[in-house]
Amino acid sequence: MWKSIVMKRLAILLLFGILLLSCGKKRSIQITAVNAVNGKPYADLEYTVGSSVTKKDGEKHRTEASGVLDANGEVRLAVKVKPNRTYYVYVRAPSTSCYSKVGVIYFNSSNDKDGHFTFEFAPCAYIQNNIVNANCDGATDVFSMRDRFTYTEWSEWSPNITGCFSNTGGAYIQVPAGKRYFHWKVSRPSGTTERIDSIELLPGEYGELNINY
Repeated sequence: MWKSIVMKRLAILLLFGILLLSCGKKRSIQITAVNAVNGKPYADLEYTVGSSVTKKDGEKHRTEASGVLDANGEVRLAVKVKPNRTYYVYVRAPSTSCYSKVGVIYFNSSNDKDGHFTFEFAPCAYIQNNIVNANCDGATDVFSMRDRFTYTEWSEWSPNITGCFSNTGGAYIQVPAGKRYFHWKVSRPSGTTERIDSIELLPGEYGELNINY
């Protein structure tokens, strides 16, 4: 008889554990949106906390919470998290944005900073590139360049440009605003030159990048 009692108790504990897992646990999170150029908050942006689960007929998504960020560009809330689902946060970029650091942040990813999810956006500006090999030695000249904004890492080096290259007076290109650095180098029979130039553009500003190498 005692075995029957033990089995019943085990069954009750198992059922209780299943109920706890199905209910999930609440996790407190904070969502923040900032202007990458000046560090000021982006207010009134739409946010969504979603989750997904993979089933036999494919991946199923649902919205766990949604709303609008406050005047400080943030919101705090609690989300019920179940172990069988994947959770993520999304903030809709401003219509004037030309840069987003990350589109979607997943729970427990490298961008989940102890429940703090930060989204960075940068407004647009316009640039005209004027790049001229003003000291050309000939077809063996090799030029390459990489760039970064104050809020990004260095890009990969551009493909090599050879010879007496010249590109001036082209169309203005829409780019993120802010300070941008250009690290370039050129190799010639007469030697190698390496330099960093920069340009800073305000939102909506038109500017020219002039590199004479």
